[in-house]
Amino acid sequence: MPRIVGINIPENKKILIALTDIYGIGLSLSKKILAIAGINSSLKAKDLTADQINQIKEIIEKNYKIEGELKREIMMNIKRLKDVGSWRGMRHSKGLPVRGQRTRTNTRTIRGNVRKTVGSGRKPPVEPT
Repeated sequence: MPRIVGINIPENKKILIALTDIYGIGLSLSKKILAIAGINSSLKAKDLTADQINQIKEIIEKNYKIEGELKREIMMNIKRLKDVGSWRGMRHSKGLPVRGQRTRTNTRTIRGNVRKTVGSGRKPPVEPT
């Protein structure tokens, strides 16, 4: 398995798709990196030479934030919003949708699978003691 910036890249995928396994690199950024490096995007990851892998590593390390550095920056941005007391920061701290989505329904992903609706409303009969 080729290893790029500390991440094992799946060798049976095309390098265009395999680079997207790195946190912070999507499909469009992967295309840009391969264009700068001059590598054919239809090559499989296992077919890359050591020089090509080193070239991709250098491009990523010099120009882009990925993995831990990117996650740290995102966490600091959210912490700043909470400290300032902005509306978005309050939504983050309460665990509610931040970008204006409705909350009456359809917020299962952000809140976890919390179901607050009541069943039929009938209580089970009381058992005699």
